[in-house]
Amino acid sequence: QVQLVESGGGLVQAGGSLRLSCAASGRSFSDWDWGWFRQAPGKEREFVAAITWSDADGTYYADYVEGRFTISRDSAKNTVLLEMNSLKPEDTAVYYCAAAAHISRRVAALSHMYSYWGQGTQVTVSS
Repeated sequence: QVQLVESGGGLVQAGGSLRLSCAASGRSFSDWDWGWFRQAPGKEREFVAAITWSDADGTYYADYVEGRFTISRDSAKNTVLLEMNSLKPEDTAVYYCAAAAHISRRVAALSHMYSYWGQGTQVTVSS
């Protein structure tokens, strides 16, 4: 069992930055691969980024955030981070952290690969 709690969301102007945190508790942090997803009003949940220890901390990004967002993890703090720069109004969504037993590049974007989810944190980008 893993419990995930996101924080760091808020309101920011276009071009600004935010850093999201996902605090994990329960089973060993190092046992899991991690992902961030988001869901905008009226839209399906979509993949944002993932990081996997099994691939030597390989990182994967959706095309629409590549170069602007950075995912990382702090094993000492059991925390997964999502650094978001150059934010756009279309980045507005609820952002969710998720844990998976194992992911690869081929399946990182598939939400059903993730077993545990946080409650989400709202990110609003104004134009």
